[in-house]
Amino acid sequence: MAGVDNGGVSGRPIRVAVLLYDGFTALDAVGPYEVLCRVPYVSVTTVAKRAGRVRTDTGELALLAERSLDEMPRAEVVLVPGGGERGTTASMGDEAILGWLRRMHEKTVWTTSVCTGSLILGAAGLLRGLPATTFWAARPSLADVGAIDTPGRFIETGKIITAAGVSAGIDMGLHLAARLSDENTAKAMQLAVEYDPAPPYDTGSPDKAGPELRRLALKLLADAAT
Repeated sequence: MAGVDNGGVSGRPIRVAVLLYDGFTALDAVGPYEVLCRVPYVSVTTVAKRAGRVRTDTGELALLAERSLDEMPRAEVVLVPGGGERGTTASMGDEAILGWLRRMHEKTVWTTSVCTGSLILGAAGLLRGLPATTFWAARPSLADVGAIDTPGRFIETGKIITAAGVSAGIDMGLHLAARLSDENTAKAMQLAVEYDPAPPYDTGSPDKAGPELRRLALKLLADAAT
């Protein structure tokens, strides 16, 4: 894909703001971070309502939010990770987060999400009438925020990119790396993180897994949530 359109990014460095909130899912944020943080001229910053440690959905891991929302009034890219039901639902009703997303989206080159992060974008009113994806079990909820449920590892519509569940954030991160730089850089980053999936089982989508494994997967997620 020679001459990849970088979405109009011309200012350097390119600022990426990764939103953290209580109950987010670690890989949703860290997967894209690992891909993007070494792309030339890209600077990745974690943000939250208040700077400091933010707990993930299991409660057993915390990441550091480097800046508060007020300290990050603008970025070329915003990335919203998904989370457990508690964290996602709370963020969908948090006007401080939703208002920040609306203000940021007015100026972003790319507004992105991973997993149920798309529901938070939707709650901010950013997905009305647009194709989007999310975690497989949450896809029916896209209609509740006015989005059009569209299957795929990631869906790009205008300047919004939504990724499916958890690991799909790495795929989206590589796609975004090409948009922000070029395809060779994105390919090199795929090699740099040795992203060459060869899973021992072929149960990575609900269609392949069947109802029994779907129920077990959701139970394991619910049991691990705090």
